[in-house]
Amino acid sequence: MITTWDDRFIAETVELWNREAVRDGYRRLTEASFVDLFLSNAYFDREATFVMLDEEGHVQGFACGCTGDDLPLGKEAGYITCIVLDGAVQNDESYRFMVEALEIRFQQLGKKQADCLFFNPMMLPWSIPGTDGHEHNNAPGVPEGSALQDFLLNYGYVERAQECGMYMPLAEFRIPEEIQAKKSKAEGDGYRVELLDLSKHGGLTEMLDGLDNPLWREQIPRYAAQGIPVMIAAYQGNAAGFAGPIIREPSGRAFFIGIGVHPQHEGHGLGSILFFKMCEAFQQIGADYMSLFTGSNNPAKRIYEKAGFQTVKRFAIMRREF
Repeated sequence: MITTWDDRFIAETVELWNREAVRDGYRRLTEASFVDLFLSNAYFDREATFVMLDEEGHVQGFACGCTGDDLPLGKEAGYITCIVLDGAVQNDESYRFMVEALEIRFQQLGKKQADCLFFNPMMLPWSIPGTDGHEHNNAPGVPEGSALQDFLLNYGYVERAQECGMYMPLAEFRIPEEIQAKKSKAEGDGYRVELLDLSKHGGLTEMLDGLDNPLWREQIPRYAAQGIPVMIAAYQGNAAGFAGPIIREPSGRAFFIGIGVHPQHEGHGLGSILFFKMCEAFQQIGADYMSLFTGSNNPAKRIYEKAGFQTVKRFAIMRREF
């Protein structure tokens, strides 16, 4: 039997999560962190969250989706956050019941498609393989090689892209001579890569508008207004690109949301310079490691690899149109 969410399912759902979701690399949860991650999220919808129960009423499956017209793609798409099944019922029939329940809810809300991708505001942290407790704060899709990925492909979902989860310890990070030379050349062309100072730098909004990323457009000015460091490439006093923000999380992880250079200022090596200077800034504030995800075909992946990042996990971006 499948039913919509009730808080009485918290304890058994957490047990299920720690027994099954952790196998796919997700972080272990406590009841408190489960509530923070799911129930306290502004986009949590009890009518888009389902549990599968056995004949005795015990939880055997958990599925969570979310929607919001204010989200990227939100007017058309519902997001599948996760589907977790007990090993005893981890089969196509159970997955179909859960996926259909989510899709019906999405269609009731007028959505035209279901997506598994990084715009989902309910971010699921995952453990970085081979490390002592290091983790990334957001799984940007369906874990590659998981039973859920196999089912969705057979059910009619299309894999639209592949995201690479990448990792680098910061202890031995150094800016190579090649990047130092790029920085000197860019300075000769009139660019300065430095921390954003709102009292002397302008053009932040115009630069972000040119990058056409709704998350960056909303978040970077907010971080800057709060006085949180952001690395920029400045040209004649105006922002031409950015990398950041520069935040050390309590876990020791370096947190940033992106890097971008306005199209009018491409061709000067600014993306590489910004990224390496940001890594250096994280090292200077005592961050232990960096983790990020990027498209497998994104040219920026080469920049990350040059800095010392390695791909440690892969995720599939998937969609089905109704």
